[in-house]
Amino acid sequence: MLDPSSSEEESEEVLEEERREVLVVANSSQRSHPAAPRELGRQGDGGAARPASPSPSVRSEGREEQERLQREESDKRLRLQLYTFIARCIAYPFNAKQPTDMARRQQKLNKQQLQVVKERFQAFLNGETQIVADEAFCNAVRSYYEVFLKSDRVARMVHSGGCSASDFRDVFKKNIEKRVRSLPEIDGLSKETVLSSWIAKYDAIYRGEEDLYKQSNRMALSAVSELILSKEQLYEMFQQILSIKKLEHQLIYNACQLDNADEQAAQIRRELDGRLQQADQMAKERKYPKFVAKEMEQMYIEELRSSVNLLMANLESLPVSKGGPEYKLQKLKRSQNCAFLDIGDENDVQLSKSDVVLSFTLEIVIMEVQGLKSLAPNRIVYCTMEVEGGEKLQTDQAEASRPQWGTQGDFTTTHPRPVIKVKLFTESTGVLALEDKELGRVVLYPTSNSSKSPELHKMVVPKNSQDSDLRIKLAVRMDKPPHMKHCGYLYALGQKVWKRWKKRYFVLVQVSQYTFAMCSYREKKSEPQELMQLEGYTVDYTAPHSGLQGGQMFFNAVKEGDTVIFASDDEQDRILWVQAMYRATGQSYKPIPASQAQKMNSKGSNIHIDLTQTADRAQKHGMDEFISANPCKFDHATLFRVLQRQTLDHRLNDSYSCLGWFSPGQVFVLDEYCARYGVRGCHRHLCYLNELMEHSENGAVIDPTLLHYSFAFCASHVHGNRPDGIGTVTIEEKERFEDIKERLASLLENQISHFRYCFPFGRPEGALKATLSLLERVLMKDIATPIPAEDVKKVVRKCLEKAALINYTRLTDYAKIEGYSCVSSTTDTLNQAPPSVKLEEVIHLAELCIEVLQQNEEHHSEVRITALAAFAWWPDLLAEHAEKFWSLFTVDMDSALEAQPPDSWDSFPLFQLLNNFLRNDSLLCNGKFHKHLQEIFVPLVIRYIDLMESSIAQSLHRGLEQESWQPVNNGSATSEDLFWKLDALQMFVFDLHWPEPEFAHHLEQRLKLMAGDMIEACVKRTRIAFELKLQKTSKSTDLRIPSSVCTMFNVLVDAKKQTAKLCILDGGQEQQYHSKIDDLIEETVKEVISLLVSKFIAVLESVLSKLSRYDEGTFFSSILSFTVKAAAKYVDVPKPGMDLADTYIMFVRQNQDILRDKINEEMYIERLFDQWYSSSMKVICMWLADRLDLQLHIYQLKTLIRIVKKTYRDFRLQGVLEGTLNSKTYDTIHSRLTVEEATVSVSDGSGLQGITMKDSDEEEG
Repeated sequence: MLDPSSSEEESEEVLEEERREVLVVANSSQRSHPAAPRELGRQGDGGAARPASPSPSVRSEGREEQERLQREESDKRLRLQLYTFIARCIAYPFNAKQPTDMARRQQKLNKQQLQVVKERFQAFLNGETQIVADEAFCNAVRSYYEVFLKSDRVARMVHSGGCSASDFRDVFKKNIEKRVRSLPEIDGLSKETVLSSWIAKYDAIYRGEEDLYKQSNRMALSAVSELILSKEQLYEMFQQILSIKKLEHQLIYNACQLDNADEQAAQIRRELDGRLQQADQMAKERKYPKFVAKEMEQMYIEELRSSVNLLMANLESLPVSKGGPEYKLQKLKRSQNCAFLDIGDENDVQLSKSDVVLSFTLEIVIMEVQGLKSLAPNRIVYCTMEVEGGEKLQTDQAEASRPQWGTQGDFTTTHPRPVIKVKLFTESTGVLALEDKELGRVVLYPTSNSSKSPELHKMVVPKNSQDSDLRIKLAVRMDKPPHMKHCGYLYALGQKVWKRWKKRYFVLVQVSQYTFAMCSYREKKSEPQELMQLEGYTVDYTAPHSGLQGGQMFFNAVKEGDTVIFASDDEQDRILWVQAMYRATGQSYKPIPASQAQKMNSKGSNIHIDLTQTADRAQKHGMDEFISANPCKFDHATLFRVLQRQTLDHRLNDSYSCLGWFSPGQVFVLDEYCARYGVRGCHRHLCYLNELMEHSENGAVIDPTLLHYSFAFCASHVHGNRPDGIGTVTIEEKERFEDIKERLASLLENQISHFRYCFPFGRPEGALKATLSLLERVLMKDIATPIPAEDVKKVVRKCLEKAALINYTRLTDYAKIEGYSCVSSTTDTLNQAPPSVKLEEVIHLAELCIEVLQQNEEHHSEVRITALAAFAWWPDLLAEHAEKFWSLFTVDMDSALEAQPPDSWDSFPLFQLLNNFLRNDSLLCNGKFHKHLQEIFVPLVIRYIDLMESSIAQSLHRGLEQESWQPVNNGSATSEDLFWKLDALQMFVFDLHWPEPEFAHHLEQRLKLMAGDMIEACVKRTRIAFELKLQKTSKSTDLRIPSSVCTMFNVLVDAKKQTAKLCILDGGQEQQYHSKIDDLIEETVKEVISLLVSKFIAVLESVLSKLSRYDEGTFFSSILSFTVKAAAKYVDVPKPGMDLADTYIMFVRQNQDILRDKINEEMYIERLFDQWYSSSMKVICMWLADRLDLQLHIYQLKTLIRIVKKTYRDFRLQGVLEGTLNSKTYDTIHSRLTVEEATVSVSDGSGLQGITMKDSDEEEG
């Protein structure tokens, strides 16, 4: 954050100088503000006046103590005077209202609450709570706890008072939204439901075990106090702001009569009149403030008059009395130079008698009658009451022995002097009596000043009545209408009205805020007999007039061409009348009773002492100075500066996270003060900006939108572009604005440079966007000329460059705290650290850098959202900021990589980490740092692939030489190792996600070609080994295919499958190369199948060769036939040829089972069986064709029939298709053997012994 602009001592001196100037009564209306150079000069003078001795003497210490006491006293007087003005604003506001549309501020968090929140979330993560949650929610909470709650930036934000529970909740909600959106869809459970559930669980964790009912009550009370405050609450608030004691408030309250609306309205009228007179005096003496243009001097006077006239209109628009009916006249003509209504000319609008008609409410309560003796105790009596000219009311009936009622009658009249008649009646007992008998009556003439307590009145009784002492106890209460300010009997004598000295009943009537009338009334009359409007009159005490008889205490009302003399019977009444008329006339002169008048009547003097007791008490405590001070003589601009500063300090230290915004009650009082006492809007906002900037520089969180509002107002004012028209601009305002503009630009640039720490985690919401918008406004030369976007971009670019250095420096310091000291360590330590440690530290630092940039994107993305409009250049500058940030990281990365030993591949995780982040950022992908990263790792990748290629080739060669061909997974140990290495190498390069397309394509192409070469070598070597192994096997029916042969076959099959994954590439040349490898493998498989089939056919040929010995006509055949026949006579001779057939069938079946069990590819098995069956049938057919002219020996026939039938059935069971099974060759064999079978059956019916070509299941196996 920015350093404070001045020391604490200097700020105290500035405040003291302001207070000292405020208390000086201004000789003119020119406002003067203390300037820093002058204050510094005074401080220097004070320092020079002190003795230069190194140790202060007792005398100097005493002087310093005296000066300190004087400062405290001066400060106290200033605060009391300021509070007096504020109290009047609160008591009778007529310009401002408490705003109800302000954003509600949340309760701020403190350090203790932050620690409690951390403990609650830690308890949840440790499973110490009863809150049930799934793994995804726990991961989200853990991330929130580690990244946000434990962040030092959050701790600083809480310390500055700019953080609330709502901010914590918003950050969590923003974090989980991305997590929930990335979760897979679940049927019947929407993601909005998941979000709501997670937020509810978060609230439960955050609240802990607090009583929810108490919390809701507390929140409700805080919301009320933040919205609308009563007058008592406002008084109490500003007592705290200005350090006013309760006793001092009570003295000011009573002495100023803050509860008296009439006195407050009269005070306002006097103030406005004083301001108009001050403007006239300024125009007359031509003592103006210094303006930027000479013609603004007259405009300034017009502004003053216009503002006062507006205040008058506001005042006049108020009702006469709060809560009462509104009595208003048509607007009367107001003079340019006077605060009163001009009614002196005959042509002006005059009040008519009907305008001042009053309305009174009368309450008559009849209690009891005393002295009633003439009636029997059981007679019925009652009373009637009436206001003359109105209706008549009757009480309840009562017995004469106890005539008590307590009945109240309510009446309404327009007579200020009504006549009330109360009569007592008894019921007549006579049959012919038409009406009741009247026992007595009383007539009363009440006024608003009459006693309202019950009193006994003597009743007038009829003649010859025995009740001569009949009395009635009753109370008459006549209210005082709100617009009737005073009433009573006075003697009066005037030139235009009341031309005869006599006693009359007078009423002071307020028709509107600026219209008062002195009216005299007769009995039973609604309209006044005579009236006099008080506008323009001055009331004062006068000495007794010897020529006038009647009245003792005199006062008069004087106006040009007219004087009216009044007199009352006592001093108290005179004082009350003068005070009431003083408020009504609005005169600036306050009447003071003459000393001789106080001595005329001792009783009156004592009463006066009682009335002025409050004023005397205030004077005793030193309050009279502040109460009687003329507001027009004070420099309210400087007073308001002190008030606003104290109010802002109080606001920032209260329990709300206000961000510099005043509460509605504070806004209301400040608005009312500015309007009532003429504080210029520009001065107000300049002071506000100055205070906000000071607090922001000292670490407080200030809403930039608030700064923007005040700055825009000041800019519009200074540049003459105000919405309400061009106003006057003083030189001082312009100079102060330029100074604040420069300071504000520096502050905003500093905040943008520290945006990660000034607006942590995007708090306050939208603050960075608002700061950029304000900076653009500040950089404008004037309000109408927009600044080029390139200029703003240049300033922001410079700020973000600083931000990169600041962020990286703090990040490396944070890494050092965590134990990773790569960057912050000394050079010697770096040189001594092992390469592995350096690399580990750089990888950790890279993770932190990525986290920082991701947080920037996540929490400051609102600027990007609006970038399409106002800040289209923001994404580019943010990318430049990231590049600058990475350039600082490059130095440490390069240093760590240079320290790595040659042919070390531990640095590849660093590349993957950085590349995976950079390639997914459209603005950073293939940027400066990304290209530098590629340049570093291109040689490493190429070297790694070269070495891996050599290693794999050597491993393949050695493996095949030592291969035992034992089955391992889908092939042999060597093939499995080869394919795993090739796949791992390709996956490694794929996981690199090389960003440059050309080099990525080159790497892929090279790896595919390398895989093709390796597989080709493996296939060729396996083919050779297969042939050698097969040559060593037997050619008899004892042959069983070794498992090693099947393993070799499986190696070829697996190579075929792996080719599709490891060698395929899009494109012409690579596709052709892949086809070449595919063709090679396919051709090799065909050759292997042919070799196997050839081996099987060789076994069949050996069987057929044995059968050839039974060919007809051979010597061996004759011997065998004879021997068998001769031996059959004596013993059972086995069937010749059956052993040979069974042995061959067993050979076929077992090899079929071996192949079916150990070869992994069904397609190749079927192909092998097809070829095996077809070749077998061809060999048998050729063998039979060679003996076409010979008859088969019976043993040959039996053997062939068994072999052919069993072969057909076995291969059909193995899945050989019908088309292959029933080929022409098979049909030829079947026909020949059928013919041979028929021939043998004719010659020797029992020779075949049941063996036949016919389909039957009688034969065994």
